[in-house]
Amino acid sequence: MVNKLIRITTVPLSLDKLLTGQLHYMNAFYEVIAVSSEKEYLEKIGKKENVRTFPLEMSRKITPIRDLIALVQLFVFLKKEKPLIVHSHTPKAGIIGMLASKCAGVPIRLHTVAGLPLMEAKGFRRKVLEKVEKLTYSCATMVYPNSKGLYDFIVVNNFTKQKKLKIIGNGSSNGISTIYFSPERVTQLQQQSLKIKLGIEKKDFVFVFVGRLVGDKGINEVVLAFKKIAEQNPNVKLLLVGMQEKDLDPLDMSTQEEIECNDNILFVGYQDDIRPYLAISNALVFASYREGFPNVVLQAGAMGLPSIVTNINGCNEIIIDGKNGIIIPVKNREAIEKAILKMINDADFFISLQSNARQMITDRYEQQQNWAAILNEYKKVEKCKVKSKKEYV
Repeated sequence: MVNKLIRITTVPLSLDKLLTGQLHYMNAFYEVIAVSSEKEYLEKIGKKENVRTFPLEMSRKITPIRDLIALVQLFVFLKKEKPLIVHSHTPKAGIIGMLASKCAGVPIRLHTVAGLPLMEAKGFRRKVLEKVEKLTYSCATMVYPNSKGLYDFIVVNNFTKQKKLKIIGNGSSNGISTIYFSPERVTQLQQQSLKIKLGIEKKDFVFVFVGRLVGDKGINEVVLAFKKIAEQNPNVKLLLVGMQEKDLDPLDMSTQEEIECNDNILFVGYQDDIRPYLAISNALVFASYREGFPNVVLQAGAMGLPSIVTNINGCNEIIIDGKNGIIIPVKNREAIEKAILKMINDADFFISLQSNARQMITDRYEQQQNWAAILNEYKKVEKCKVKSKKEYV
């Protein structure tokens, strides 16, 4: 009889983009069930990864009544399925998944921490999020911060006992397929066609951002810095790839207007395949306030792009300042501006960063190695749970 493994995220986009291919890989060793919201999207992921699915409506917002309903529904589902392992990602899926699993007597309850919204929260909201995080960890049998910075933050804030914490491999929740994210996968014809479509000329130097266009990704500061640079450097472009979330963390009105009116800012929205956009760019600019272990920095590096990143956990582990990118302070427009100018004005420096970018990713974050490390962790915790079947009530 094959043991069941349930992977749960708040929204299916996380399963689709942050854990691409991993569920299919684990399905060779367990009967994998994917749990998330948005039934139709979740079912598409199930077919792509060849795993079963269970839709569970959850919201990234604080919604106590809806969360309680989801908790009860998941509890009933777990009592019926009796999985050996439940592994949750993202804060809301974490609290619902770990609490329901503990109540249902699931033997192995694992939670990956890939970012903490509470880092930017203040006052009452911060206190609530801290209590939720502590409750999540108390219900889990193991907690996996996906970066050294997150590990240290959890320890310093005493969210859980240190013996419950572990970083798997070199960090990251999924590693990266350096075969899929390779410059050779986007042909010159494809690149030229996209450049023509976007109005990018051969002489242009393109900085790209990929992710949610929200305040805590540093978009306000990036756009403000770029506005000043573009006035003196008309051959510099800013390519924005991603969706806006106006209900959760809207951009400043002035930022929104600049994106709409500045001809050198190219906003293309969400793209299912970001490789062509990375391929036509020269460097990534990623000025986020907080991260777990940002996939886009791995992806850009694998595509041969150096990065400008903020000095936060994850980013400052992937990027080594002066080797494959530039590390700058958080929430600092002047530092963004200075880093951009350094890249466009110092050709030797830029070429040096560019030459190191891909190799420094392939050496440390190859996806197959990451998956094998996670599987090895599953097998290890299984051995420590010899009474697993007895824990069901």
